Amino acid sequence: MTSNRHNERVLDAARDCVLAYGVRRTTLTDVARRAGVSRMTIYRRWPDVRTLVADLMTREWVRVVAELDTSDPVRAIVEGVRRLRAHPLLRKIVEADPELLVPYLLDRRGATHEAVLAVLEPAVGDRRRARAVLLVAQSFLLSAPTMLDPAPPPDPSIAAGPFTTLGPDATAPSGPVTTLGPDATASSGPVTMDQLDAELTALLEAYLG
Repeated sequence: MTSNRHNERVLDAARDCVLAYGVRRTTLTDVARRAGVSRMTIYRRWPDVRTLVADLMTREWVRVVAELDTSDPVRAIVEGVRRLRAHPLLRKIVEADPELLVPYLLDRRGATHEAVLAVLEPAVGDRRRARAVLLVAQSFLLSAPTMLDPAPPPDPSIAAGPFTTLGPDATAPSGPVTTLGPDATASSGPVTMDQLDAELTALLEAYLG
């Protein structure tokens, strides 16, 4: 029991250090100092920072998944993607140390994958479908920003100018006036995360029935 409490304290300290400094600037000495334990206590379990952070990521991601209500698998998966996307630790790692995630995207199935599959399999019916759903959710979680549209440039026709405020003696500028007819439609606007999450919902509903 004492060992578990020490481990949790170390993981909490590692999380605080990573959020403050990033993984590359965090040392086991920093973590030990913040956790109030000796460096040897940490070295006995974690030989380096990357090993420690790997266990930290597993703990944090599994906590998110464990809190989901899988009675509605589609809702749970989309909600899990949203919560993980907003998770401070994931945001920090993606921003400062994204290379940590690459092995788990290309060639390694980690402890988090196994834990998520264990939750998904009974929810979606079998392991084959659980694997497919996990791959899709992982893509929407980590690659969604690549599908967002950049903000459109400001429209010069509505930029501030001499006629921004029309006084009683002001006249409108000369030139043709464009109006929207009954069949005209406004621009659909840039793609947002909410729209991508709606697409993820539609994909999962079609696949899982």
